Amino acid sequence: QVQLAESGGGLVQAGGSLRLSCAASGLTFSSYAMGWFRQAPGKEREFVAGISRSGRSTNYADSVKGRFTISKDNAKETMYLQMNSLKPEDTAIYYCAGGLSWDATVWVRGNQYKRWGQGTQVTVFS
Repeated sequence: QVQLAESGGGLVQAGGSLRLSCAASGLTFSSYAMGWFRQAPGKEREFVAGISRSGRSTNYADSVKGRFTISKDNAKETMYLQMNSLKPEDTAIYYCAGGLSWDATVWVRGNQYKRWGQGTQVTVFS
């Protein structure tokens, strides 16, 4: 059974940091391109960061560039999102997503990903 499980969310003061994890099971993780998306109350889901199957290529939304870092440990079958300098506008439910990939492409559209986790809440207060 394919499963993506996020963890690491929580309540943090503006300027602080959190590290989200996405543990995968039931799939060949090294063959999956992965991504992080988020959805704030009353807003549409948006792309945050993506990483290629190998982990060598990444892409970020402009709103998080320079503050967030996505990484992928194929040996541990886990993806991470290091979030620094958090802002109240980063408050959202964060979802990890994955899709079987055959190249080094980093996907930015949600419909390119076939597997999704349940989400983890991140709340940033000022």
